[in-house]
Amino acid sequence: MDREQPVALSRGERYAGGINHGRTEIAVPGGRLTQQERQQIALGVADGLAYAEIARRLDRPTSTITREVMRNGGPTAYRADLAHRATEHRAHRRRHAPSRGQGTPAQSEAVREYEEAFTTLLMGQGLPKMTARVLTCLFTADAGSLTASELVRHLQVSPASVSKAIAFLEGQGLLRRERDERRRERYLVNDDVWYQSTIAGARGIAQVAETARRGVGILGPGTPAATRLENIARFSDFISQSILRAAEQVRDILHTGPEAG
Repeated sequence: MDREQPVALSRGERYAGGINHGRTEIAVPGGRLTQQERQQIALGVADGLAYAEIARRLDRPTSTITREVMRNGGPTAYRADLAHRATEHRAHRRRHAPSRGQGTPAQSEAVREYEEAFTTLLMGQGLPKMTARVLTCLFTADAGSLTASELVRHLQVSPASVSKAIAFLEGQGLLRRERDERRRERYLVNDDVWYQSTIAGARGIAQVAETARRGVGILGPGTPAATRLENIARFSDFISQSILRAAEQVRDILHTGPEAG
């Protein structure tokens, strides 16, 4: 009896995580990504293509490709097979998750998609995935606050995962806790979270300017390297000061109450 010969995988199949022996899925414009599309995404990421180029080849929005890669390991760890199984798992979890609000199924789906998009945005800013999911829930909660048990139910995760994310957000000054009338701890996003985040970013840019200017003195004024660093310092100074002024102005406007009639 002839022994079965090993199958040689193409480059694309290696990047995509193996051969798909199942049925072929049909890509529906505007619908969910198919496994074949995820294989193409994996190949494109491995080849170093920009998300916009991958999106163009698949006739998909760039945001769809960005969100798909970011929530499934990022560009260095994305695998089509794992991403597809994770998507099926999330869909199953949603079907059994408690309803949030009394909206129609279409409205509920729109809310879930928005939460995923917001979570992906926060992850792109450097937040860990679970931390980003918790922060998104707090931002979009009608009550303006949630308990740990409410976060666990909505996200369908363990209490330990929520506790770790809460601890991180508290450490960063992004939320605070209060007790309600039933003595339950509720978590709230600080009202000026975006202001504080913007100020921190501006100060980071100012540190770039300070470090670059220090290099001018070390490398010697007039040298090509010193000129380059001086340009970096001037640019960073201008951007930092502009952001600080704008943040203060906007904060004053947003914190101004309505005029008395």
